[in-house]
Amino acid sequence: MTDSVILDVWCELQCPDCHHALDDVRALRARYGDRLDIRLRHFPLDKHKHSFAAAQAAEEAVEQGLGWPYAEAVLARTAELGERGEPVLLDVARELGLDVEEFDTALIDGRHILIVDADQAEGKAIGVTGTPTYVIGGERLDGGASQDGLRARVEEIVDRLLAAPTDGA
Repeated sequence: MTDSVILDVWCELQCPDCHHALDDVRALRARYGDRLDIRLRHFPLDKHKHSFAAAQAAEEAVEQGLGWPYAEAVLARTAELGERGEPVLLDVARELGLDVEEFDTALIDGRHILIVDADQAEGKAIGVTGTPTYVIGGERLDGGASQDGLRARVEEIVDRLLAAPTDGA
């Protein structure tokens, strides 16, 4: 049996659809625990002017050990991020007890831009056009406005991959 399965979640932190998809991500995390490695991948969209900064801030949160909690907290405030911009990113960092000065510096010096750019380039290369998009077991599942049936499809793939024999077994 496979030890764990990787689920890449191509996400944009100013995207209302990604906010709605959080329930599925939480349910998958609860069901599979450590057997499912859910990775946040960045795909900022041009239509959301604060999404690139939010992706960089999320990478700073990863550096400080709270990547997913930070991403979830920002996604809970997509409308506010749209209205207020980067101050929301710093507010969330402060609320989570992260080093806000380091967040501010990271947004200014652009230390995480290459990670965000690389994610976006990889996403485009595999056909990601919108968010959320899930990639698991080599299969791309497009989320977007309708999440109906998506979690069940992901669970079906995870169950199959977890049951598959590994090399040398």
